[in-house]
Amino acid sequence: MEQNGENLRPRPMSESKSEMIELVLPNDTNPLGALLGGRLMHWIDLAGALAAHRHSHSYAVTASMDHIDFLVPVHVGDMVILQSSVNRAFHTSMEVGVKVLVENYISGSRQKVATAYLTFVAVDRHGRKLEVAPAVPQTDDEQRRYEGALRRREASRNERERRKAARA
Repeated sequence: MEQNGENLRPRPMSESKSEMIELVLPNDTNPLGALLGGRLMHWIDLAGALAAHRHSHSYAVTASMDHIDFLVPVHVGDMVILQSSVNRAFHTSMEVGVKVLVENYISGSRQKVATAYLTFVAVDRHGRKLEVAPAVPQTDDEQRRYEGALRRREASRNERERRKAARA
């Protein structure tokens, strides 16, 4: 396994925080003028990658995206705000949480659209996995997200084992 040339000192989770804003244009929507789910998933992936890059100081590739529910519709002209940060770093992978908000800049109102959890793997320019620094929670909210990441990882592993056993 390649070693990330960067110091692997533990990093505060807050160092990975990223925010991305997209304006919903007609090309981003379905015939009803609502944002396409696939477009939103694309933006979530990009926002998550920003946080993974910031934490790992390397390239990062998407390994998985957890379940996503679309809570409210997003329409042409709305601003979509995607906030991301690393929730926990494992050996070569990182769980990144992405919170999606819609803002109507005319009224100034904001609503939660979705939350997603993605797993990214740090790699070098040849695609070889790199070790990543631990992510250190410093607030109660960060501690909650840090612990949740481990629970989701264990649940995902258990589900993979259950599916594997069912196929056998």
